[in-house]
Amino acid sequence: MSTFVKIKALRPSLSSSEEKLADFTLTSANAIRDLSSIELAKAAGVSQSSVVKFSQKLGYKGFPAFKLAVIDALNGEPSEPKPQGKITRNDTIEQLSEKLISNQHAVLSETKNLNETAAFEHAVALIKASKHILICGDDESALIAKGFSHKLQQLGMPAIAELDRAMQLAYAKTLGKNDLVIAITESGNNENILNIIKCAKQSNCNLLSLTQFGSNPVANVAHIKLYTITQEKSGRLQAILTRTAQDFVIDMLLMSLTQSAR
Repeated sequence: MSTFVKIKALRPSLSSSEEKLADFTLTSANAIRDLSSIELAKAAGVSQSSVVKFSQKLGYKGFPAFKLAVIDALNGEPSEPKPQGKITRNDTIEQLSEKLISNQHAVLSETKNLNETAAFEHAVALIKASKHILICGDDESALIAKGFSHKLQQLGMPAIAELDRAMQLAYAKTLGKNDLVIAITESGNNENILNIIKCAKQSNCNLLSLTQFGSNPVANVAHIKLYTITQEKSGRLQAILTRTAQDFVIDMLLMSLTQSAR
């Protein structure tokens, strides 16, 4: 996963100083080749300690490792599709169509880049090996979870997704060591899902998470982590793009399961 993908995925959770470093990296990455941590801090208008903390938040030990990762990304990363502007109330139907397609294309591409092939492979193996599968989603993701369970059932797999929260928790209490909970939540911080996960952990149940990229309570305890990304934080479009990203990951799992059954 490239440094640029990580930065874009983590951007909503960054502090003001980290946002300045993120923007500088994304817009002036070539300049970082020749900068020290002190020089980068001055160029971005932050403290040197902010540069170190930013590097560590991205998963690097310090600035030197971050700098090498930026150089690697510049040398090897293909250009990403970019959304064509924000949707406004004055847009025509044709403009809405073009902007929606552009935003969805960018979200699909970045969601693909967030997830390692090994994570998909491990997820498929775990789904196939599970005796029972409970899929739970928070408010916006509940219907996504329900649809995923139906598709797994069509493949002959023992999956269930309850929309009723009390039913979800009751079913989670029946699971055991060879079972699987799949948690779908963009924030990774939904109280109801965390209660289900607590039950799953007490029963030594396996956990697969599908959340936004970065540290969050659900992903932090999952055995396998898959991620989504959204490009836009404005109401209705955000919900559409989150669903687009979640559907993409789920469809990749379903197609991989179908391929592996041959």
